[in-house]
Amino acid sequence: MPASRVLGVDYGTVRIGLAISDPDGRIASPLQTYTRRGADRDAAFFRDLIRREEVGRIVVGLPILLSGQEGSKAAEARAFGAWLKRCTGLPVIFWDERCTTAEAESALWSAGLSHQKRRQRRDRVAAQIMLQSYLDAGAPCAPPPPS
Repeated sequence: MPASRVLGVDYGTVRIGLAISDPDGRIASPLQTYTRRGADRDAAFFRDLIRREEVGRIVVGLPILLSGQEGSKAAEARAFGAWLKRCTGLPVIFWDERCTTAEAESALWSAGLSHQKRRQRRDRVAAQIMLQSYLDAGAPCAPPPPS
């Protein structure tokens, strides 16, 4: 059976939020928050995760500014995505993640979670929101042109 799941990545310099799609590519679920440990250990982690979860493609959230421009954080996310592509051999798609962290925080707040529990889950829920947006758009190979 070919790998068909999509991995959603909410890039961070310290923590990376991860979400995964179902095999049909319809529903995104939060997976985990990974704390970075250096390039070699990070590469081993992602290669193992991709094998274990049968991932066929990766979607990296692109933190686009409200103006629609890309800033320094978007450049970092693009560099990380290029690194992921090199170390995993999988296609990497970049997807607009504007406001996903705020949306995740709001959802976790509404669920009545403590500050500590919100902090522990925020990155993976943000990855889930971003990945679900990508799936809802039909899982295109490239993001839609700006409106």
